[in-house]
Amino acid sequence: MSDQFPPYHERNRGQYSHGQQPYGHDPYAYSPYDPRYRAPYPPPRRSSHRLSALLAVIALAALAGLGVMLFSARHGPLNQSRAWAPWSQQSQSPAQPLDPQGVAAKVDPGLVDINTVLGYQGGEAAGTGMVLTPDGEVLTNNHVVEGATRIQVTDVGNGQTYSASVVGYDRSEDVAVLKLQGASNLATVTTGDSSKVAVGDQVAGIGNAGGTGGTPSVAPGTVTALGQEITASDESSGSSEQLTGLIQVNANIQSGDSGGPLVNSAGQVIGMDTAASTGYQFGPRGSAHGTGRGAGFAIPINQALDIAKQIESGSASQNVHIGATAFLGVSVTDANEGASLAQVVTGGPAEQAGLARGDVITAINGRPIDSATTLTTLLDGQHPGDKITLTWLDPTGAQQNTQVTLAEGPIG
Repeated sequence: MSDQFPPYHERNRGQYSHGQQPYGHDPYAYSPYDPRYRAPYPPPRRSSHRLSALLAVIALAALAGLGVMLFSARHGPLNQSRAWAPWSQQSQSPAQPLDPQGVAAKVDPGLVDINTVLGYQGGEAAGTGMVLTPDGEVLTNNHVVEGATRIQVTDVGNGQTYSASVVGYDRSEDVAVLKLQGASNLATVTTGDSSKVAVGDQVAGIGNAGGTGGTPSVAPGTVTALGQEITASDESSGSSEQLTGLIQVNANIQSGDSGGPLVNSAGQVIGMDTAASTGYQFGPRGSAHGTGRGAGFAIPINQALDIAKQIESGSASQNVHIGATAFLGVSVTDANEGASLAQVVTGGPAEQAGLARGDVITAINGRPIDSATTLTTLLDGQHPGDKITLTWLDPTGAQQNTQVTLAEGPIG
């Protein structure tokens, strides 16, 4: 289960299929890169796999900020007594030898296989999720569902397939919460206390390795380091994030495992697997590409659940986005002056406002844009229907200003 080291949320979108070429980096925009399915680098792979006709990795645009094709249903605060009790943390069990098949038998019923359609690219992707509540709240990596126009989830416990929507996400922490439509009486995972994890502990990564579905794969290993920091780079959006406080393991975490559980010998979830994939890369903090191999990373479950609870409460913040994502309809790359438009979606908000390929966005609502990452971050705070003022430079260097009404990415 090891994937590429380079970027953050298993967003490996580096490979192109069917002759596609990169459209540039774009937050919330249209691009051939696919955020979810990352083809694994040798070892540390991202957990989500993009499935294509020849099982080639399809790199879909991150759709970050600019052309949000990622969809999510707006949900109000969950009934707390209903939502959180099923997955409240259990006391950590004493260290003991890990039986891979034994822990898998305990954990598998609470897992789901996540399959997404990336509409603009005509691609598909796959990953893993953990059921938090009997009525279908699911925890996964943001990069597993980013850019999706349709999400289908198959529950391992009962074998049924459900349509799902995104309740909310935190791109900077690579955490997302989904809601399965019409689900009830689902088995849930049991969580442990990640603050008690120690180097040398025996663990296992469980998930939808390779995006093949069926019985979840099990990758045993040990904890090799705590509090790790890596840089996650998304080739499709040109943005990058710093993931911190991660659990490093020598388990073979692969693409498709992303969003799945890292469990201890008692079958308690102590982390959420995050692997690198072809378009989404990981590397040491401050680097563009990593060289480490044979290592996997997981977000401590305490950290992931804190974010999930904030999402479920409907509490948006600078990092947490609730509800549908705004769509600007552009693909961008970093430029000295700001974010350069590599592609503009026909009929999208940006094109309707008069922007074209080669223009450079320098500000949104007066806030400077100095990179693709900044553009993605600012657009994460917007929603469909919001009006924003764009400032940009045309090819002659002349500054332009216009008001744009953001749209909603397709969800069907």
